[in-house]
Amino acid sequence: MSRLFRWGFRASSRAGVRARSTAAAVLVVTIALVAGAALLVFLLQSALSNGVQDAGRVRAGEVATILHAEGVKGLGERLAENNRAGQIVQVVNRGGTVVATSTPKAAKAPLSTARPGPGQALRTETDSLTTAHEDDPYLVTTVGALNHQGVPYTVIVASPIGAQRESVRTVLSYLVVGLPLLVLLVGAAMWVLVGRALHPVDLIRARVHGIGAAQLADRVPVPDTGDEIARLAVTMNEMLDRLQNAQTAQRQFVADASHELRSPIATLTAALDVALAEPTGRTWRDQHQLMEAEADRMRRLVEDLLLLAKADDNGLRLVRSDVDLDDLLGAEARRLRTSTDLRIQAEIEPVRVTGDADRLSQVVRNLADNAVGHAKHQVRLALSQEHDTVLIVVEDDGDGIQARDRERVFERFVRLDESRERGHGGSGLGLAIVREVVRGHGGTVSIGDSPLGGARFEVYLPISTS
Repeated sequence: MSRLFRWGFRASSRAGVRARSTAAAVLVVTIALVAGAALLVFLLQSALSNGVQDAGRVRAGEVATILHAEGVKGLGERLAENNRAGQIVQVVNRGGTVVATSTPKAAKAPLSTARPGPGQALRTETDSLTTAHEDDPYLVTTVGALNHQGVPYTVIVASPIGAQRESVRTVLSYLVVGLPLLVLLVGAAMWVLVGRALHPVDLIRARVHGIGAAQLADRVPVPDTGDEIARLAVTMNEMLDRLQNAQTAQRQFVADASHELRSPIATLTAALDVALAEPTGRTWRDQHQLMEAEADRMRRLVEDLLLLAKADDNGLRLVRSDVDLDDLLGAEARRLRTSTDLRIQAEIEPVRVTGDADRLSQVVRNLADNAVGHAKHQVRLALSQEHDTVLIVVEDDGDGIQARDRERVFERFVRLDESRERGHGGSGLGLAIVREVVRGHGGTVSIGDSPLGGARFEVYLPISTS
């Protein structure tokens, strides 16, 4: 049977789901029907045979009882009177002579040569009874018996079994004809049902095949069946939504990056044109500081773009070492005190973590610059540790960030104050870099309301990251 299974699945291994499902169903149904048919024939044959055997044994027992009670005198007449249709009964003495029989045609010779002892019984099947001139098959039951004087006799009962065999053959012929038809019906039904079930899948495949980069707004049809195929269609549409959003974000990213680079490039181009037009070189010296600032702005923008591109592709590659965060925040506080007129408040505890010193310094620098850009009078830096978690807080006394915008500010090229000039407002990548670096260290960053009146940025980092 295992070979049959392997053959069936090998035969349909290169076919489609419809053919494989139909072949598997036909194979299983065929095996089940053949096994059921074999069991049915066996049980039918056993039931009919047992019925004939029981009838022969009961009849032999009755004759043996009469023989023991009354002897052989008058037994032939009683056997003839009470003879059952088709049965032939004989009583044979120990010399092999038939002393009583239910029919004259069995009076000359015994139907069986078996001579069991008293109380014993033997059963044999024969295709014909030549001694009784019968060509039909019989079941011969031979029982040993004693008369009232203790003389041994043999009671022979021959029961016809031709009708039983014919019944088994009839059932078997019906099964031979019906089983293939039933298997064909199951195969056809399975083929149609699987085809109807897979029709929505084929529609989904055809629609997806026609969707390219320019058709990401298209969606696959969702059948109203509520089954696995419907869920597949929903999942496919969700994937297309993500692809469309990713494409939109990528295009927006390229557009914003191009816009950001256009301004310094235009400034540099104009400065070069002016410098070349003045042969004395005085204008070149005057424009040098401006061009250097614009070149530095372009460099920082390109570095930020490369950092975010690497984070999108394979995640940030961090150079991990022991980092004293208190040193990073202390240095940043000193820088702000010397570069701004704001009051810089620092509450820093000694904390050491495992991470990338340059990236963590970039996080602190970006948050500090963001706070300085929005503060009115004061900026506060704080560092503390609780158990295995570090908390970095950067807050200001500016106008704050509305709750609806607190997630959006971490997106790339997002400025809440669109009226400010880009040259003074930054590239809009600082907070996006903060989130990527913090994620790379296994931490989180969030925005809340500061007691100072402005925005409060909280960065949670684990002491050790793997």
